[in-house]
Amino acid sequence: MKYICLLLFLSLTLSVRAQTPALTIPSFHFLQKSGKMFGKENIPAGKPVVFIFFDVTCEHCRQSMQYLDTQTGKFKNCQLYLVTMDPGSSAEAFLSTYGPGISRMKNTLLLRDTRRQFIIAFGPKKFPSLFVYSSKQQLLFYCDEEKDLDRFVQAVLSAK
Repeated sequence: MKYICLLLFLSLTLSVRAQTPALTIPSFHFLQKSGKMFGKENIPAGKPVVFIFFDVTCEHCRQSMQYLDTQTGKFKNCQLYLVTMDPGSSAEAFLSTYGPGISRMKNTLLLRDTRRQFIIAFGPKKFPSLFVYSSKQQLLFYCDEEKDLDRFVQAVLSAK
């Protein structure tokens, strides 16, 4: 199943070469750990919003999450959504290993993309993909390279 998802992701990415990240937060519905759906309408107003799209088998995702876990104090003024297509138990194990601090923050929510909406709606190019949106839900910064993680953190800090 994981290989099918990866092949789907790669084929969508290659077929939409001009794909650009969503300039505003698109409509979506992802599954919370509680089993309830979480959508755009549930995002609290007034704070910047960060989405981190990851895959538990991705080495770059692991390294990125470890780095971001050392920066948790810099994410306290935003809403942080960790989104994956992986099963809940795998995602939780991934976060407990590579991002224990970030996953325990009160403003962090793990969401599962069980309907495979994220790729089409948000337009990531690869794993991991990190999005910073303003409190008005406008895209401020997008990256998918480990070398841009410091710039990502700075974008989160300066987001309003």
